[in-house]
Amino acid sequence: MMSSMGILGLQIQQRLPVLGAVSHSCLTNSPKFVHAAAVNSVSSLSRTLKKWNNGGRLPRRLVLGLGASFWVQYTNMAGNSKSFIASARQKGAIEQVLQNAEWPEQFPFKDEDFQRFDESPDSSFYEAPRFVTHIDDPAIAALTKYYSEVFPPSNTPGVSMLDMCSSWVSHFPKGYKQERVVGMGMNEEELKRNPVLTEYVVQDLNVNPKLPFEDNSFDVITNVVSVDYLTKPLDVFKEMCRVLKPGGLAIMSFSNRCFWTKAISIWTSTGDTDHAVIVGSYFHYAGGFEPPQAVDISPNPGRSDPMYIVYSRKLSTA
Repeated sequence: MMSSMGILGLQIQQRLPVLGAVSHSCLTNSPKFVHAAAVNSVSSLSRTLKKWNNGGRLPRRLVLGLGASFWVQYTNMAGNSKSFIASARQKGAIEQVLQNAEWPEQFPFKDEDFQRFDESPDSSFYEAPRFVTHIDDPAIAALTKYYSEVFPPSNTPGVSMLDMCSSWVSHFPKGYKQERVVGMGMNEEELKRNPVLTEYVVQDLNVNPKLPFEDNSFDVITNVVSVDYLTKPLDVFKEMCRVLKPGGLAIMSFSNRCFWTKAISIWTSTGDTDHAVIVGSYFHYAGGFEPPQAVDISPNPGRSDPMYIVYSRKLSTA
């Protein structure tokens, strides 16, 4: 079985040549929202990680190097994106990728891995409300079902929830309520429309990753299809650990869609299995969490949007 140290290489060494063969691409069915294609194989990751550990230089900032003609090439392939993704995806890979992980001693990613094609202020990008859903209905249903299985029962006394990177909908189970459900997001009009929230905070985590909450405040933290936009993920995950209660649950969900220009380079140049490793690494290197686990809750592989979960719990105090 391949070690997680190999997996964590994320095929960075081969990004540029593979992109030429249309394996690690961003495919779109709309001008703004795109698919990040799944990875064909993780066989070269061990070699890549060895190069990292030996001080080798690897091609980075892939997204920043994509030219207009390159982007148009993949935009024109949009009609075949779902069939391509279905064939590229390895069944069971998501669940296995974080099992018995053996992480490198140091966080392996560099600052440039968290750069975006569009580095303009996120406050401008999210200024106008978007009252749309960013995954299709079957994927939403799968996520809601997952929440219903892992959330504390509705109206449990003392339970507090934090929905990070929230908007006008949180995909919680119908009628689900708790005494405190806080939404953090970028657009106030969207947050005002969210019926499950009891309060909200407008904050750009890429500018200020400090969460405005006391230690040990929340039982559950959720983040839906937005972890790929975090440019200071370790800072955010350390804050998540701080504000979670001991044993509290953090659920990061993602699909293969993103606002391509605002997603981080390391995300747009890798695929679904690698994304689980990336998110898992955030939990691991932030410290204070149990070993992260990954779950594939995709409802109709190849026929609707995939849906993946990487989750962990804050370590309980002795």
